[in-house]
Amino acid sequence: MLRNPSPPRPLPPAFDPEALALTLEHLREGDAPQRALADSAQAQPWIAALAGHSPYLAELLQREAELFQRFLAKGPEDAFKLCLAPLKRVAAGTPRAALGALLRQVKRRAALVIAAADISGQWPLDRVTGALSTLAEECLQAACRHLLRTAVERGELKRVAARGAKGCGLVILGMGKFGARELNYSSDIDLIVMFDPEAAIDPDEAQHAYVRIARDLVRLMEERTAEGYVFRTDLRLRPDPSATPLAVPILSAISYYESMGATWERAAMIKARPVAGDIAAGEAFLNEIRPFVWRRHLDFAALADIHSIKRQIHEHQADKKGAHDRIQVPGHNVKLGRGGIREIEFTAQALQLIWGGRDPALRNPTTLGALTALVTAGKLDRAALAGLSDAYVFLRELEHRLQMIEDRQTHQMPEDEAGIARIASLMGYPNAEALGQDMTRRMAVVEAHYTRVFEGIVGVRHGGEFTMPTGPDDAPEAVARLQALGFKDGASALAMLRGWEQGRVRATRSDRARMLLQGLLPSLLETFAQQAEPDHVLARFDAMLARLPVGVQILSLMARNPMLLQRVANILGAAPYLADHLANAPAAFEALLGHDPAAPLPVAALVRDARHFEEALDSARRLATERRFEIDTAMLEGRLTADEAGGLRSGMADAVIGAIMPAVAEEFAIRHGRIEGGSLAMLALGKLGGREMLPRSDLDIVLLYEHAEDAEASSGGTKSLAPSEYFIRLSHQVVAALSAPGAEGKLFDVDMRLRPTGNKGPVATRLASFSRYHAEESWTWERMALLRGRVVGGEPAFRARVEAALRVAQLRPLPPGKALADAAAMRGRMLRDLPPEGAWDLKAMPGGMIEVEFIAQALTLEHAPHQPGLLVGNTKAALTALGAAGLLPEHETLVRAETLWRTLLGLRRLMAPGPRDAALSAAAEAALLYGAGQVLGRQPVDLPALRTQIEEHAAAVRAAFIRHIGRPEAGETP
Repeated sequence: MLRNPSPPRPLPPAFDPEALALTLEHLREGDAPQRALADSAQAQPWIAALAGHSPYLAELLQREAELFQRFLAKGPEDAFKLCLAPLKRVAAGTPRAALGALLRQVKRRAALVIAAADISGQWPLDRVTGALSTLAEECLQAACRHLLRTAVERGELKRVAARGAKGCGLVILGMGKFGARELNYSSDIDLIVMFDPEAAIDPDEAQHAYVRIARDLVRLMEERTAEGYVFRTDLRLRPDPSATPLAVPILSAISYYESMGATWERAAMIKARPVAGDIAAGEAFLNEIRPFVWRRHLDFAALADIHSIKRQIHEHQADKKGAHDRIQVPGHNVKLGRGGIREIEFTAQALQLIWGGRDPALRNPTTLGALTALVTAGKLDRAALAGLSDAYVFLRELEHRLQMIEDRQTHQMPEDEAGIARIASLMGYPNAEALGQDMTRRMAVVEAHYTRVFEGIVGVRHGGEFTMPTGPDDAPEAVARLQALGFKDGASALAMLRGWEQGRVRATRSDRARMLLQGLLPSLLETFAQQAEPDHVLARFDAMLARLPVGVQILSLMARNPMLLQRVANILGAAPYLADHLANAPAAFEALLGHDPAAPLPVAALVRDARHFEEALDSARRLATERRFEIDTAMLEGRLTADEAGGLRSGMADAVIGAIMPAVAEEFAIRHGRIEGGSLAMLALGKLGGREMLPRSDLDIVLLYEHAEDAEASSGGTKSLAPSEYFIRLSHQVVAALSAPGAEGKLFDVDMRLRPTGNKGPVATRLASFSRYHAEESWTWERMALLRGRVVGGEPAFRARVEAALRVAQLRPLPPGKALADAAAMRGRMLRDLPPEGAWDLKAMPGGMIEVEFIAQALTLEHAPHQPGLLVGNTKAALTALGAAGLLPEHETLVRAETLWRTLLGLRRLMAPGPRDAALSAAAEAALLYGAGQVLGRQPVDLPALRTQIEEHAAAVRAAFIRHIGRPEAGETP
């Protein structure tokens, strides 16, 4: 969390010298501690300033002079601990009046220590607010212990466990600033009181018992006497407060949030935490309603809802002091006014609600912590973090100074010059003007960032004047206008538009969807008309709408994010595969909102945070599907090269495997325990191993295990298994987790044919058997496949052993020339049995991707035993290493060809999910030419020119293959 951005300013001399003089005189007339305090005030100006600025604190100085001397002698931490100590020693039979008096005394003494630590600069803001929150929590818990004992004595509740409040049935959630440990000096504490009826002796009377506890708790905390009060307490954040009692049954609360909870309640729950009663039950409740707070998919309606709440605040405050149309100093409300604390909080909470379902790291309950997490995740820029954090610390300190003068809950600046000057002095400014300049500058920064986050979220930006014709007489004019926009078949286009208006497709059957679509229509038509084939794009959009179950969310996203519509149009025009994905998985629209496909993928955090295993798998599937779409779209748009996209796809797979394998192992161990010395690791081969994954690439993997030699069976589960059966079953579970479809789709297709026993043997291989097989039996093609191998899952110690075994297998020498001869023979058989499918089969064609890979792998296999530095992983790196070693003079030509093949293969997979020779749209051709231009350094002017480039590079690859490997010939070479 961020702390104060700068050290506290030194306080000037006391604002009210007369009040200070009277205070010092009073102290000198008192006992020894008071007289010593007067001397300290003369020696340390901040003490004099504290007494001279705040009548409330001056009175506390006089009443608690001895405590203050302890503060000066041993520091604030010791003094604060001393204040709270009596709460730990409250006897079981303490009368309620005596407990109330003790709580008020503790509050008074702690308030003085916290204020002194703040004014003297010994505690930063987060420690000040944390101490205030701890004070409230300790007082609340002491009160609850007393009230629960009383309820047990009345025969209302069962006797709870001696340790803590476990099983007491009472759950108290701290909300707002209390929940986030951000309390201010004179803050209410917002609470939700819930209960479990089964903890009462008579469950039917439970509500009466717990409502009495809630009422008595409020009375204990709020009652004012000559000693003051403890904390004002607010229970209005409970579910439906106008219709529910002060204490709500836990199951009723869960049902409410699951069915009726509003966006503001989601925002409130960000900061919720159990603070008293049964803490474990409170945590279980928050875990249960987590899906209500943290939605799986983006919901930009949350932005509008949060902004609406802020607008209502302004309207409610309009006739009150402190509400102004612009930022000013006199009378301005530093919490609710423009540029105030609430705008900072709403900015953080709105972005958390939108993105926090995808990334648990964004679920920080504190305002400064949330802002920092949002920047780390790329959802907020660093300038916003600096400006908002600086303003937040300043405004919270200003809020504290406003409240500590009279211990009054206020957020409003004084309206008179003298009052502003007092606050300026207490803040450490030389005059009111200096404070005003800093205050207005910071609040203007807040308002600007708030506006930037929420701008454009209400209503729809219209891109033109087109409106839907309502009658048959309007049709000719509408057709003509559509044709003028660029649609060749205006009549067909109009028929689609009318179908939407009349709700002929599911996505537009609701009034809300049709209203959104009507507002979006001008921008939609103008955007589609800019495409090379607008009729084609419109037809695909119509087909996509027809496949959507509902349209409001998608249409809202496009309405509030104008650039989203442009990107959707590009995809519809160029990439049927991605367009189909948009129709089948509406959540994919979220990936078009400017996500960084290279951002860290929080899959491990989501898996750990899941309530159960299936939820963990669904979270992983959702994230993987979204990230895959982000990468594919970025590659289609030319924002990622084939190398970058391949690395990101492989990195995504690594992250998913690294999160899923431990989760599967833990779930499996519940049933079958563990094997002594047992470990499972995953070896990646193929495109995953080489970090070269293309769209829709399989995972080529081998699963390896090991265990203690004397291990006979697993232990600790409900059903014991022998070691080999244990790891075979566990491996099946891993493969199923990676490849089985779920509500969010499936993670990957898995190919395990490269394991030593092929498809017919067990799915997992013991490491010793793997090493023996590759030392004695493996074929050349298997040795070639191992060259791209790397370990992607498993415990670190076992991974190291697998990596060592892999390297031994990779460096085992073959008879001279055997690798080259076998590679030539294999290529010949492939050309005979698996000829290329059409002109765009860039993988299997002569001189295509397979031949580039064979050149790299066969030469590496031939020479690496004598030059281990050639073991570099993927094809491109191997070609470069062979060139550097003088073994492949034409390596630059081959590297360019290999990159071109991967680029075009990847784009073609996005554009044509059907046959490899399927015709391309004009937009797809343009994307293909642009991608080729990134590799070649110049963009081919048309497809025939690209075909010429392809043929030239294929010829160069084939020539290199013959020169270094030999002519492809069919044979049966092991």
